[in-house]
Amino acid sequence: MVPITATVRWPLSNFLFNHSQRKLAVNFHQYYCSVNVRRFSSASLSNAAISQLSIEVDYPQEVLDHSRKRHAIRPNYQTYLCLLQGYSSSGSVMDVKKLHGLILKLGFNVEHELCGRLVEYFVANGQFHDASKLFDEMLDGDSRVSLFVFNSVIAGFAAKKLPCKALELFSRMPDVDAAPDEYTFANVVKACSKGGADGVGVPCIEQIHAKIVRYGFGISPLVCNPLIDLYSKNGLAKSAMRVFEELCSRDSVSWVAIISGLSQNGHEEQSILLFCDEMHMSGLIPTPYVLSSVLSSCSKVEWFELGEELHALVFKWGFASEIFVCNALVTLYSRWGNLTSAEQIFRKMLCKDGVSYNSLISGLAQHGFSDRALQLFKKMQHNFIKPDCVTVASLVSACATSGALDNGRQLHSYALKAGFCSDMIIEGSLLDLYVKCSDIETAHKYFLTSRKENVVLWNVILVAYGQMGNLSESCRIFSEMQIEGLEPNQYTYPSILRTCTSVGAVDVGEQIHTQIVKTGFQFNVYVCSVLIDMYAKHGQLDAAWKIFVRLTEDDLVSWTAMIAGYAQHDNLKALKLFEEMQNRGIQSDNIGFSNAISACAGIQALDQGRQIHAQACVFGYSEDLSIGNALTSLYARCGKVQDAFLAFKKIDAKDSISWNALISGLSQSGNSEEALRVFTQMNQVGIEANLFTYGSAISAAANTANIKQGKLIHAKLFKTGYNFETEASNALITMYAKCGSIDDAGREFHEMAERNEITWNAMITGYSQHGFGKEALELFEEMKRLGLKPNHVTFVGVLSACSHVGLVEDGLCYFESMGKEHDLMPQPEHYVCMVDILGRAGYLYRARKFIDEMEIEPDAMVWRTLLSACTVHKNIEIGEVAASRLLELEPEDSATYVLISNMYTVDRRWDFRDRAWKSMKDRGVKKEPGRSWIEVESSIHSFFAGDRLHPLAEKIYDLLEDLNRRAAKMGYVTEQHSLLNETEQKDLITQVHSERLAIAFGLLSLSSAIPLRVIKNLRVCNDCHSWIKYVSKISKRAIIVRDAYRFHHFEDGSCSCRDYW
Repeated sequence: MVPITATVRWPLSNFLFNHSQRKLAVNFHQYYCSVNVRRFSSASLSNAAISQLSIEVDYPQEVLDHSRKRHAIRPNYQTYLCLLQGYSSSGSVMDVKKLHGLILKLGFNVEHELCGRLVEYFVANGQFHDASKLFDEMLDGDSRVSLFVFNSVIAGFAAKKLPCKALELFSRMPDVDAAPDEYTFANVVKACSKGGADGVGVPCIEQIHAKIVRYGFGISPLVCNPLIDLYSKNGLAKSAMRVFEELCSRDSVSWVAIISGLSQNGHEEQSILLFCDEMHMSGLIPTPYVLSSVLSSCSKVEWFELGEELHALVFKWGFASEIFVCNALVTLYSRWGNLTSAEQIFRKMLCKDGVSYNSLISGLAQHGFSDRALQLFKKMQHNFIKPDCVTVASLVSACATSGALDNGRQLHSYALKAGFCSDMIIEGSLLDLYVKCSDIETAHKYFLTSRKENVVLWNVILVAYGQMGNLSESCRIFSEMQIEGLEPNQYTYPSILRTCTSVGAVDVGEQIHTQIVKTGFQFNVYVCSVLIDMYAKHGQLDAAWKIFVRLTEDDLVSWTAMIAGYAQHDNLKALKLFEEMQNRGIQSDNIGFSNAISACAGIQALDQGRQIHAQACVFGYSEDLSIGNALTSLYARCGKVQDAFLAFKKIDAKDSISWNALISGLSQSGNSEEALRVFTQMNQVGIEANLFTYGSAISAAANTANIKQGKLIHAKLFKTGYNFETEASNALITMYAKCGSIDDAGREFHEMAERNEITWNAMITGYSQHGFGKEALELFEEMKRLGLKPNHVTFVGVLSACSHVGLVEDGLCYFESMGKEHDLMPQPEHYVCMVDILGRAGYLYRARKFIDEMEIEPDAMVWRTLLSACTVHKNIEIGEVAASRLLELEPEDSATYVLISNMYTVDRRWDFRDRAWKSMKDRGVKKEPGRSWIEVESSIHSFFAGDRLHPLAEKIYDLLEDLNRRAAKMGYVTEQHSLLNETEQKDLITQVHSERLAIAFGLLSLSSAIPLRVIKNLRVCNDCHSWIKYVSKISKRAIIVRDAYRFHHFEDGSCSCRDYW
């Protein structure tokens, strides 16, 4: 028989490798044990053979035991090293542990290389306890553990994402005099970077960095590349940039780390500039990862044009088929809105993954193409690409935006089947779906079944009840959230604050503000912007300003909210703040520009508004809806009717705000007839009017005293249900009062379920204007009994009532009570009322003394009121003083010269009267002609003094002649000087005041059952007042005249003013 020493060589092991794994092991075992083998003097052959066989053998210890017993072959540590190497790829953990036991038994545990391999194996297979115990034994047995072992074990911990264990091992290296090399530091940094939630803190990272620098590896790419990545993942972009700048040489990994790091930490612009100005200019060709990061940055900062240029470089460098780059390009074009290019890139991609589909689906969803997004979702499933939570969340969001509730419910079912409903993003998207589709009941049910620890869900349900205006439920949920142990975040507070803003519950908002301060969110920019908006919208500008000035950073939203608040209450301050924002370099958005233009509209600053509009156009907002609406309002309120209609016409997608801006602007600028025509046109085109629209239309009807149109609008209010709104009722009271129907105004007042201060003010002012002073004062006393606090407007009505009925002492008492009882500082209009009270009663010297003792400088209206009283009571002495002061203040006002002329006329001082007229002509002042209006059959007819242009002029003058004759028989005597109120012609007999023409036309045209309602732009003269009383008795008609000061109700020969006016 041939000895084994002569025949067993490497061919034997090669022969054995040709057999299957288990069969080879059995055959080798049988062969190795049955041959008449001589005892080897050394184990070299068996080691070599086993080194080849260890990869395949399943039970090496059985072979070794048998060979050791029968043939006295003693394996050494190299034998076990070879076997361990084989088990690293094919063996089980239990077998390795048995092998470890055998190593311990044979005393090979002192072999560092063998033990090091065992530690590596244990770490790689998750046996951390065994690995740590064995490594500790190595350190205890011999302090000379090799650096290779340290590096291998640390690398193993890094691969398993165990940063703490890697750092613990790293910290023990000095104890055994093991100096770390660049591989050590690279592995330590990678371990910290891969730690995830168990990652180390910033101080630890900085300590590691310090050691890297101390050991001289601060410029090594091998160490610094993962360090850049580590700093970036911990939000320390500046530190990452500093490491990058200190690198001696930069490879592609360095650029990927820094560019992606900057992009992920909100420094997108810096990452783009770094790529363009340094990497690209240096001639380095980027990797696909670098390009994808740069393209992602372009998407985030909306530098879409630059992204498009980079797309060309993608083709140049041959990366058009790289999936990372293509995904970034799809995202870029999707966010840009260029869905055609996005879909084209997507179709050409040879290999698509979930990110590819998610990018395009999200883009389609965000731009309202929910149907196409759903089709792509089905295609994704057809191509066996399993949608993830991001895909489903994007689709649900698309359904929420488009209101596709049924499709959203189908996706909800899919999410349930796929097991996605536990995902926080999916939960938030589904709840948002039901909220935006106004299915609050389902939203609440889903909320109750969801995980309560997801604060996003609480925030969304708060928004839901906020949209409904249900503050009580919002507060209950807000409290329950905190009872459940969840802390409100920077999105929770704005959700409930917006509800407080919409329902006007500033007191609740103040309580929330207190909690914001307690929880440390008082400096959060997002929270502060909503607080500023709440306080500003409700007139608490001081509180809003205090928050605003404490902001540590320039936030556009906060500036815009502050400007919007001032635009509602102080237009000059709003424009000043807008200018300051621009001086600081803060670029305004469309909302800021529209608020600034609205502020210009408030003060009728037409030129400044045009300049701001030009700026808005320069920054690309020429087609913006909000700016178009503001521009329409600007032109309309400034009386530029044609420009207003042109701006309105240029708005492509007109909404209710567009129509409201035009209607309210025209109404406020005195173009009320145009405003009513636009309101009619709005109804014809099918645009639904809201409460603001009706308020503007009612105001327009009130300004024209068009009670018929006003009643039609009132009827529409009933149909739409707005008649129960307090604001609508307030506007109706004012409208009926201004149209002369004080009974209808009173009826509306008494039928109201809820009244506010504006309601009481409107009714008190209405009674006052109609001469019902007693009723006005009774209403004021009732208002005080109910605990309502009067304001400045209230006292204007009260004092006017006292003036119209001659309650001098009562008027003085009410005036003094303003400061003593109600803490109100009298305004100029209140002083005018007091002068009117004293002047009408004939107390001209008391009036003069009152003016001299005024706490503020008397304005033109004060002196005009005194001069008018002097004319009535023929007091030339005081009248001339008033006239002198009035000419100093308003030398260009024609009313001043008319009053002076009348004063001299009633005293028959003709030379002085003529001087007044001459002075007026010399200064080029033109007198406003007297004009009166009356509505007949839905048409407004206007008349001037001596007007003969009306088609029925002949009949009108014939009727006037008859009325004059009949009035004269009843005792009417003409006051010749009164005619000079409207003319300075000497032929007084031929001049007929405009209100007489209007009344005569009304008698000719209207049924006897309809009262005559006439509006005049000037004060009715004494002669016409007397004439109308006779005409009301002759015609047996009710005649209501509204002049520039008040209403006169003439009936059966008497007037409601009782001749005290």
